[in-house]
Parts: sequence; structure tokens; C-alpha cells
Amino acid sequence: MGHAQRRRTRRRLATVIASVTLLTGTVLGIGTLPASASAAPDSTTQSDSTTLPAPDNPAMDTVAAMQPSWNLGNTLDAIPTETSWGNPLVTKQLFDTLKAQGFRSVRIPVTWSGHQSATAPYAIDPAWMARVKQVVDWAIQDGLYVDLNVHHDSWQWIEYMPTDHDNVLACFKATWTQIAAEFKDEPHKLLFESVNEPQFKDASGASVSDAVSEQCLDELQTAFFTIVRHSGGRNDTRGLILFPINNDQSGLDGLAAEIASLHDPYLVATIHNYGFWPFTVNIAGYDTFNAQVQQDMLDLFSRAYNAFVAKGVPVYMGEYGTFKYPDYTHDYNAIEPGEGDKFFEMFAYEARINHVTTALWDPGNFLNRSTFQPRDPALWTLIQSSWKTRSGTASTDQLFVPKSGPITARTIGLNLDGTTFKGLSAGDWSLVKGRDYAIDGDQLTLTAATVARLAGNQAYGVDSTLTVRFSRGVPWTVNVLTNGPVTQADATGDTTAGLAIPTQFNGDVPAEMEAKYADGSGAGPASWTTYQEFGVSFVPSASGNTITMTPAFLQAIKDGVPVTLTFYYWSGATTTYTVTKTGTTVTGSHA
Repeated sequence: MGHAQRRRTRRRLATVIASVTLLTGTVLGIGTLPASASAAPDSTTQSDSTTLPAPDNPAMDTVAAMQPSWNLGNTLDAIPTETSWGNPLVTKQLFDTLKAQGFRSVRIPVTWSGHQSATAPYAIDPAWMARVKQVVDWAIQDGLYVDLNVHHDSWQWIEYMPTDHDNVLACFKATWTQIAAEFKDEPHKLLFESVNEPQFKDASGASVSDAVSEQCLDELQTAFFTIVRHSGGRNDTRGLILFPINNDQSGLDGLAAEIASLHDPYLVATIHNYGFWPFTVNIAGYDTFNAQVQQDMLDLFSRAYNAFVAKGVPVYMGEYGTFKYPDYTHDYNAIEPGEGDKFFEMFAYEARINHVTTALWDPGNFLNRSTFQPRDPALWTLIQSSWKTRSGTASTDQLFVPKSGPITARTIGLNLDGTTFKGLSAGDWSLVKGRDYAIDGDQLTLTAATVARLAGNQAYGVDSTLTVRFSRGVPWTVNVLTNGPVTQADATGDTTAGLAIPTQFNGDVPAEMEAKYADGSGAGPASWTTYQEFGVSFVPSASGNTITMTPAFLQAIKDGVPVTLTFYYWSGATTTYTVTKTGTTVTGSHA
């Protein structure tokens, strides 16, 4: 993942969203959600009647054979060394594991800066080159395809091309000349990728226009193509992967034109995607996998198909995922797990019917590099299943039962996704249709007695887990939780350490937060919306019984002007809290 991808996406979407609906302060999707699954994937590939036609050629066949793919993220691309960003040294066992788990290719991002001389001839450290080759060879020995690239160099030195053209171009050419020479005799299962997430800046550090960026990128990628093709060995027909300047229509059209101009049958287009940005970081009220989030995904795949696949140019989605799910480093989920699961399920389906090969970006969040086990087995199984078939989901993966008051029948909407409903269970209890539940099309209704049994003794939090089975894919699970009113207490803090708000969640789960001044305008780092980013402006901790307003949030609000915070919870409950900053001191009071 590159810094450019995050900045460009955030800037573009913030502008669009601010001009549409978000300043109304409407909560989008509170109370509608889904979950992780835990059964073995369907062993046969689903025949999708909606699969689009695609030309057949060697390049298309190669990229199709690379599906599914996985990224060795935050490793050889880490700065300054392989272990600097928290992952252990790569071993052959990692690739053995990936092969056993069903992956057919790996993307190996490499940052070369810091391992080569800063001036001509820009020589790469032989020890570093040998280490990269060792890792590449381990993967190839396991029969995996490999995408090898120039990664964070994009923002380390390549981005300065508009103001330092000759030096950047010379270093880029020298880098690829050395890589091409080192790997020229590798089998064709090794592909080269020109540059990761290209970006370019002017002398002030601001991004240059798309036109200037296109010119720079075309020059770099043409140089990359020429160097590799004339470097001997198997490089004359090796697959070469080229990047667009962005995923907009103009960016894809620009790359399509460049590929056409090179008249080479072994070229591959690559794009990255982390979903609709407000959803994928949980900001601006986009806490659910709603219609707009889905449409953003559909539009991307449509553009990629029409620009490339339909014309016989394969597409390798070199990175995909969401920015904040999963994240094993925190005791909260910035993206509600069920909503994240729906993203991954639909993403794989759209990739399959559009003939796009996808490489999961994994900096260590999915596969534990020390134990070689998935950190979230249910999510891992869902992703594996999604390579072959669809799975049914539902409107929610959390069913909240109030601690006090009568227990009533509850209805959950099912998203069948081409499957059929097969049954329900909870532990060793197989629920009986007509007695424990009713099913009417895509509406599943649990009787009051069933809800009461699932809630058990109603201890706060998860009381039981309901498993919804479908005709294909993995089951959908719904956690049944007992909740009571969320309570908060007064607190003091400061702008450097933050404000820890004492919070008794009583079984409830935070969804998002709204911050407003008295005039209704947004307060916080994201002034274009009233809904601030989960995990950036506020950090819940169920284990610590707090919601911490971060220094980033506190430093962004006005001095002496009260801010009203509204916390939204997945049960549908809300709490209101007032924060006032006076100099570096912050006080908070509950409603």
C-alpha cells in the first residue's frame, strides 16, 4: 500500500462527499449490519451466469492462472530494513503455507532506496539483491507466480521527477537495468511491475496536474519496458505490469492508450482498490456496506473491464482490502466485522465475473507470519470460499436484546446472493422451521421464545451465536448480545494526551461519532463532515471502559467553544457528551 493511494482517494472523495449529503448529519445505516463465517468453503467453483466474456490470449491466461494472489506487505518494502515494520524475516515456510492455503501467486513489493547508492551509477547493494532473489526463488520453487516491483521508491524519490527529471529518470533506469539483469533467466512465472502507486510533486511539495503526472509516468514506464525487453534471457517475453496514474476513467484510458502504443502481447494492467474511502475508514456516516459503497465497487470493475479486459489486456488487482478491517492491534473494530465481510464477499464475486485477478494486501493483519495461522479464521475462510462461489449474508451480524423489558420476535433480512436458505443452528441446537423461526423469502423471523433462549441468562455482551446456513459458500453468523444503557462520566484531559471518557458500554458496541458546534457545523480534523473518523478522532476501548478523544481531534477543535459529541451504537442507542477546550486543558461532561 502506498501513501499516495490514501491521500489521493481521501482528497477526491472528501471533495465529492462534502458537496452532496453529508453536511445534513444523517446517520447512514445504523442498525443494519452482517458477520464472519466459519465453515469450510464450497469445493466447487460456482458457474456465474453473469460472467462477462473475455478474449483468450497468453497474457490473459497467465494472469488468470495467478488467481488468487497475496501481498508480502510491509516486509521487503519496509524502510529501512525487512523487519522495520513489525514482520519477521521471510522464510520458505511462508510460501509453503500460502501454496497450501490455495494461493497461486504472490506480489513481492520491494523498496530499493536505502539499498542503493544515492548517485550514479545507483548501484544496488549485492546483499540486498541476493536477499530479494532468495525470497523470489522460494516462491517460484513452490510453483507460485511472482510479481516483483519497485515499491515505496514512488514517494521516496520518484515523485520528484517534475523538478529533478534527469536524476530521477537516470536512477529509475539504473534500478530496472540491474533488476532485469539479475532476474533475466527466471522462469516466466516471474512478472515485473514498473512502479507502485505513482505520484508526482512540484517544488512546493504539492501534487502536480494529471497531465504532468501522465507525462512523467509514460516516460518512466516506456523506459521500464524498453530496458526489460532488451535485457536478454527470458525478459523478451516476460509479463510486464503497468500502472495508471489513478483509477478514474481518464487514468485507465491513459494506461490503455500507453499499452496499445507499445504493441506488446505480454503487458498487464494493474490497479489497486481499498473500497469507497468513507466506508473503508468509517467516516462521514458510512458505517455500513450500503448501496453507494457497493456502487463504487461496481463502477470500478466496470471501468477496468471496459478499458482492458474486453480488449484482451489482463488486469491484476495488485492490492485490495479495506483500510481498517481487520486490525488485530486494537480491541475495537473501526469497520464493523459483518460489514467488512460483505465487502470481501462481493469484491471477490465482482472480480471473478469481470476476469480480474486479485492480490490481497496483507501487512500481517490476515496471516500471522510467526505462527503461519490466520488471525481471523472465519474471515480467512470466507475469503477462500469467495474465490469460487458466493456466500449468503444478512442485514446484521449483531442481534441486541435489551437487559430489561419484554423480549420480542425479531426479523433479520437475508442477502441470498444467488443462494438459498438452508437452516439455522446455535451450538448443538438445530432450530426448527415453524416452531423456532419463520422464513418468508429473504426475511428470517425468530420467535420471541427463540430470542429468549438465545439470550440465555442475559449477561452483558455476546450470549450465543446463531449460524445461518445457505446452499453454497460459508454460513453467516449472528451474535446475540444483551445490552443495557451506555453511561458516561465527566472527565478532564489535555490536548497532548487526549481525553479519556469513562464509558460503561454494558454490552453495546460503538458504531460512529458525530461532533458539532452549536451552529451545526462539523468539529474536528474532518471539518467537511460532522461524523469524524473512527480510530483517528475517537478510540473506544471495551476492555478499558473508555472512549478516548485523541490529541488530533482535540487540537483541531476551537478554543473555548463547546463541542457536542453524539456517540452512536450498533444497538441503535446514542449518548451525548460535551467537550470544551481551554488552552491545552480539556473538560468533558455527560448529558
